[in-house]
Amino acid sequence: MRAIGIVLAGGNNHRMRELSQKRAICAMPVAGSYRSIDFTLSNMSNSHVQKVAVLTQYNARSLNEHLSSSKWWDFGRKQGGLYVLTPTVTADNSNWYRGTADAIYQNLSFLRNSHEPYVVVASGDCVYKMDFNKLLEYHIEKKADITIVCREMEPGTDMERFGTIRMNEDYRVEEYEEKPLQAKTNTISCGIYVMRRRQLIEMIEKCAEEDRYDFVRDILIRYRGVKRIYGYKIRDYWRNIASVEDYFYTNMDFLKTEVRDYFFNQYPDIYSKVDDLPPAKYNVGSHVRNSLISSGCIINGVVENSVIFKNSFIGNNCVIKNSVILNNVYIGDNTYIENCIVESRGTIRTNSRFVGENGKIRIVVEKNERYTM
Repeated sequence: MRAIGIVLAGGNNHRMRELSQKRAICAMPVAGSYRSIDFTLSNMSNSHVQKVAVLTQYNARSLNEHLSSSKWWDFGRKQGGLYVLTPTVTADNSNWYRGTADAIYQNLSFLRNSHEPYVVVASGDCVYKMDFNKLLEYHIEKKADITIVCREMEPGTDMERFGTIRMNEDYRVEEYEEKPLQAKTNTISCGIYVMRRRQLIEMIEKCAEEDRYDFVRDILIRYRGVKRIYGYKIRDYWRNIASVEDYFYTNMDFLKTEVRDYFFNQYPDIYSKVDDLPPAKYNVGSHVRNSLISSGCIINGVVENSVIFKNSFIGNNCVIKNSVILNNVYIGDNTYIENCIVESRGTIRTNSRFVGENGKIRIVVEKNERYTM
């Protein structure tokens, strides 16, 4: 493909509450065995984007560890590959990334030293499948300066979390509002853009000269009446992990047969770092219904409508309902958990009870006491 990729993976999101205290949003576990960023990297790889930069910053240890080997997404190659770019103190600059445009500016040498004519910029906190080749073909056909991937959201969606766009009959963007209090349209930006590499360099340099740091506000919105900006509509599955509720229901979606079939059984595949763990073990007395159980788990109790991530232990007489149990959690005997997200590496004591009430998702963060004296 005649494009390089930039994955924006450095931001923090306070709507994720306690879940963002351990890791970057792009490192959030999804569907039992994946991380959020796996979907974007897999899309890049499947679209034959051979050179990809991941811009990390906030709480990036877990994310950097996950990206330590590029072979999982087939980026282990002589030409191109996967580049993890973090804020760096230089003679000219000692700032952290002050925004998405500033993050690209501080790594502008990556763009200058590349030779591909186009750039695909994508967020790393979305769950979706996409062929970027079709996006690039559309971009060239429209003779666009910038193309924004967009999607119509279902009625009742909280539009305050998204950037909304209004297009004419030719799909040219006429209006772009970032996180509006009262949305005028239900078409949102998916945080995926394509443009010419040289043009991106020019716009980013102009932003830096004027002390502007945000890609959406200072490029997309500012240039919408000057540049030819078009929307590219998608209709397939797409979810953005922007809040605790988004994260919970994204995982719950993978309990639906059609969603699992779309991501796991239909080409192209989604790739992730693979751990050397044994298959899940179901002991006598266990009962599992409509759940995802990952490798390394040991199940002794009842699990219903839940996602259990890697290396977790469910004790005797436990009942887990409508919950997400993250990696390496130990749940003691006679425990009842419903409508909860249990943070990773937690130890839930025997005879505990955690229930998310009034339709709210409860986050359970328990100290890991398995390795203390």
